[in-house]
Amino acid sequence: MQAKSKSGGKRLNKRTLVASALILLVIPATIVFGIFVLNDRKYYLISLLIIVYTMLPFFMVFEKRKPQAREIVVISVLAALAVAGRVAFFMLPQFKPVVALVIIAGVCFGGEAGFLVGAVSGFVSNFFFGQGPWTPWQMFCFGIIGFLAGVLVQKGWLSRNRVPLSIFGALATLLIYGGIINLGSLFMTTPHFTWQGLLAFYVSAFPMDLVHVASTFAVLLLLSKPMMEKLERIKIKYGLIEPEPEQAL
Repeated sequence: MQAKSKSGGKRLNKRTLVASALILLVIPATIVFGIFVLNDRKYYLISLLIIVYTMLPFFMVFEKRKPQAREIVVISVLAALAVAGRVAFFMLPQFKPVVALVIIAGVCFGGEAGFLVGAVSGFVSNFFFGQGPWTPWQMFCFGIIGFLAGVLVQKGWLSRNRVPLSIFGALATLLIYGGIINLGSLFMTTPHFTWQGLLAFYVSAFPMDLVHVASTFAVLLLLSKPMMEKLERIKIKYGLIEPEPEQAL
């Protein structure tokens, strides 16, 4: 069994630490490289690199055993649901269930799976909405929220109950997704960073960010409990996404 931290939650294992390094350091550096070196013209390449980085720690789950198809299928279905949810509400700008579904994936299957579902759903759904230099930013925003949800639940700092999850989802949508996407919008609009310009993006986007917040809160409040109960039954029945015991770091 993994050792417990003083806070009562599990310590982060080697796989999660690798994922943290990739998500917090390598992926942002790759996005910055795409902006300033590739002039935002190689967004397909940057998007694919993000997916590759994301898959590395996720498949470390299977480093000591052979993965079974049903384990990959569950993650793929969650990503497909996120894509379908985003497309289904295309007529309502920013009313999207993607963040909520990504959080559910992270809570049920771990932060690595949460990031993978978020990154893949952002990339695939943009084949409908349109690919562009904004795609890597959206992939990163969706993914990091799923990753944080999984890590916070693992550490015991976030409850799996629907009300705390809904509040977390609302705050993450406003502060993380909105905060990072608006920064990306500034870089996509002008090569020169100014605090005044960044503030203008935050102010102009705030009403739409509130719609996004409301949709995330509502979906988590209504669907998180039944979805997580069903996913937990699937995990127990088939023994999904349970790595071999390893020494925590």
